[in-house]
Amino acid sequence: MKTIVNTSSAPTPIGPYSQAVKAGNFLFVSGQIAINPESGELNLTNIEEETHQVMRNLKAILLEAELSFDHIVKTTIFLSDMGTFAQVNEVYGQYFTAEFPARETVQVSVLPKNVNVEISAIAIAH
Repeated sequence: MKTIVNTSSAPTPIGPYSQAVKAGNFLFVSGQIAINPESGELNLTNIEEETHQVMRNLKAILLEAELSFDHIVKTTIFLSDMGTFAQVNEVYGQYFTAEFPARETVQVSVLPKNVNVEISAIAIAH
């Protein structure tokens, strides 16, 4: 059994996918990019602000599912340039307090809408 999780506090999907899907105790959150859900515009001011917007979008979806960053067990970070890793990592780390999730970070040639960072997550309710 799966349940679709959707909130107007995060960007509307730009393709045939859901913001998140709950299956059992797991929440699978689709990759988020720096779209401001209020304006629908990309927030590409700089890599730090872009990453903050991505994390705010993840948070909104988690909250809709009544979860928090503490429930995340795995993330995947996609970067268009591994040279931005330190800045993205610094912002990303501000959203977790302890017991960091498992993670991989990979550089890809192109991301949706030519953004610089995309992050997906898997969370578990305990």
